[in-house]
Amino acid sequence: VQLQASGGGLVQPGGSLRLSCAASGISLDDHAVGWFRQAPGKEREAVSCISSVDRTTHYADSVKGRFTIARDNAKNTVYLQMNSLIPEDTAVYYCAAEPVRSVFTIGTFNPSYWGQGTLVTVSS
Repeated sequence: VQLQASGGGLVQPGGSLRLSCAASGISLDDHAVGWFRQAPGKEREAVSCISSVDRTTHYADSVKGRFTIARDNAKNTVYLQMNSLIPEDTAVYYCAAEPVRSVFTIGTFNPSYWGQGTLVTVSS
């Protein structure tokens, strides 16, 4: 199983980035998928997740209204569109997958599979 994250980089405050995560070895049709992040010196936190069947989405309060998660099961890929970025969004972002069809809250998202991480730096 491999989750390949990409799309990170350096962006100015107020800018946008789109992260992608392509899965191989598993079918995302049967998985809830999402993103975590870990900033330097801080604990890893869940950012967003999306269920498989009804595509229900959940977000951390810190990113609501700025980030949008989406999935393309045909491409076995999940995306995270990040707008209005702020320096506090600087972190390594990890995609992850849990072998369930639905997730009911961001706090109950409990992945079994993890990607390698992509660095997002928000700085002027």
